[in-house]
Amino acid sequence: MSSLQYLGLHSIRGSLVVLDHVEGIQYDEMARIVLEDGTERTGRVAMLEGDRAILQVFEGTSGLSLHNTKTQFTGRPMELPLSEELLGRVFNGAGRPADGLGEIFPEQFADINGLPLNPVSRHYPRNFIQTGISAIDCLTTLIRGQKLPIFSGTGLSHNKLAVQIVQQAKIAQETDTPFAVVFAAMGIQNDVAESFRRSFAESGVLQNVVMFLNLANDPIIERIITPRCALTAAEYLAYEKHMHILVVMTDMTAYAEALREFSSSKGEIPGRKGFPGYLYSDLASLYERAGMIEGVEGSVTQLPILTMPNDDITHPIPDLTGYITEGQIVLDRGLEQSGIYPPISVLPSLSRLMKDGIGAGYTREDHAAVSNQLFAAYAQVQDARSLASVIGEEELSALDRRYMTFGRLFEQHFVAQGEHEERSIAQTLDLGWKLLSLLPKSALDRVDHALLEQHYDPTAAEYFGIKE
Repeated sequence: MSSLQYLGLHSIRGSLVVLDHVEGIQYDEMARIVLEDGTERTGRVAMLEGDRAILQVFEGTSGLSLHNTKTQFTGRPMELPLSEELLGRVFNGAGRPADGLGEIFPEQFADINGLPLNPVSRHYPRNFIQTGISAIDCLTTLIRGQKLPIFSGTGLSHNKLAVQIVQQAKIAQETDTPFAVVFAAMGIQNDVAESFRRSFAESGVLQNVVMFLNLANDPIIERIITPRCALTAAEYLAYEKHMHILVVMTDMTAYAEALREFSSSKGEIPGRKGFPGYLYSDLASLYERAGMIEGVEGSVTQLPILTMPNDDITHPIPDLTGYITEGQIVLDRGLEQSGIYPPISVLPSLSRLMKDGIGAGYTREDHAAVSNQLFAAYAQVQDARSLASVIGEEELSALDRRYMTFGRLFEQHFVAQGEHEERSIAQTLDLGWKLLSLLPKSALDRVDHALLEQHYDPTAAEYFGIKE
């Protein structure tokens, strides 16, 4: 820490303070800010202009004096204390304990901004993480080391889905490598934060989860560093302690809006919809911290959740996220309103890496065929529904009426499942075959003949209670 102490401030702008005539400091450096009454606050260098420094104050600027405030720079960026004691603990958005259990005893400290991974040392993601949710495991499979966002809308059940994934996620294959979840919530209400904490504790998974909770009334600067703290903890557990880590971050829209507010307070020129021009690179600096390293046993898999303003998938946040990540899981308001949970919209959802982590040796040899055929059949359902809306369902051909029945049962039995219902990949694929068997064999053109003969079930209609 520098022995030099600066007395007084040039100006205060919202949560920012400006110091003049500073020297030898760096961007992102931390500072101790001592008030007139001796209380301390934490600052972080957000901008440098010659010998002028602009600092973000974590605890807010109320009560700061322009004349008597003392500032001392630490010479270090913001660092997170790390040890295996992180597991089972709850922290606030800035990485400070929020569960009343006291400080952790760190083995080391790490810069929350992370270190870039050498692309050459990256290992290609393979093997899947089983979430127990059929629409994800079969159709948009989450691969270990992947970044796969969930695109939701305001008021949809993405928080409920996040809790279910954290409770059920596991590595499907037998492995000695331990598995854990890092959960980061940004800009959430107190009652939502409490429900997350209670759900994890009651289901018994909390000892395997690291939680970072940034509340809606917390400072926006804390919201900006919450995902960085979470990813720093994940990287430590994955690459130092050789664990497979799933990072669930909700809601990235609250993060991006905090970034917009902060950018505006710095007087930066806004880009699309008022977001800063560097939103793409800023999001990439978070999402690209997922992956696997050659020769290291652990992995970091990301499942960021974001709410699309006005359900607009072309909004800058989902738009840029889609460019950086490897697919998306889209939630649908129409399915939610018809009582289907989780309301996963199958056709616009995809996982670009699933082809390399499914099949024999990973899930089951028929996985790809079932997935492709379900997609194709459900696409035909949409065509049949469009036609029925024009000419009426009774005027449809026999095959189109079969597709209508298939679509209804697919949504009710495959997409929909209970909040605490966990399905293995074998149960999911068997259910997929039961549904496909409602269609004539001649319509199943994405499945090879041998698989069709092995899995086609002529009694499927009875299973679903349909009288031919």
